[in-house]
Amino acid sequence: MTADRPRLSVCVATYRGAPWVVEQLESVLAQLGPDDEVVVVDDASPDDTVARVRGIGDARIRLIARDRNLGYVRTFEQALTEARGDLLLLADQDDVWEPGRVGTMVAALEGGADVVATNLATLGGPDRIPGPYGQADWHLRARSSGHRVRNVLGVLIGNMPYYGCAMAVRRSALGTVLPFPALLTESHDLWIALYGNTTGRMRHLEIRSVRRRYHDENASPDRPRGPVMVLRSRWMLVRACAELLRRRLRRR
Repeated sequence: MTADRPRLSVCVATYRGAPWVVEQLESVLAQLGPDDEVVVVDDASPDDTVARVRGIGDARIRLIARDRNLGYVRTFEQALTEARGDLLLLADQDDVWEPGRVGTMVAALEGGADVVATNLATLGGPDRIPGPYGQADWHLRARSSGHRVRNVLGVLIGNMPYYGCAMAVRRSALGTVLPFPALLTESHDLWIALYGNTTGRMRHLEIRSVRRRYHDENASPDRPRGPVMVLRSRWMLVRACAELLRRRLRRR
């Protein structure tokens, strides 16, 4: 970290987030230091999301407003690319961070992890989130952090609760993680999780670090997909694994 480079960067993608973005950013800013930053990339929102972010009036917010919509994967990619911090935390536009989130995740990153993943609770609802295979409480366990093969297979079959809004990554990982491959049309969080697991640098924390707001415009679906969409998604992730292997071999 240099004198003009923040220690922490929070990377936020926004699109039509006017009803929620101020509450989310206030919960983020409350946990940051005076020299940290929040990089907000707006994906050409047709509402007043940009105006509401500007209206917060906090110098730690760096807002990039695009004039063309590219989708949330490319928006998060730009936010990570623009971030200057050594440790990068991802955030959605419509959630609320739990107190203590930053300190706990930063400690795990500084303890040697390249990727840290935590759990979710719901905003205004129960802590438990049901899983796709009938789990009453679908969550990550600390003891499974080092189960590299099992975790990768879990990602491929859709049974690992990795959510970008509950994750953080070290800058040193960006040399492999970025740019996101062109094949990645969704699930940037699973791409980052695959990196963490294939390198053996993933750390699961059992804390519920963010309260997720469920509504009709969530980017992540809250109901089962059809079989064709599931197969397409799984094939994309298999190809993502192959791309990660190629990138790692090139960097050796």
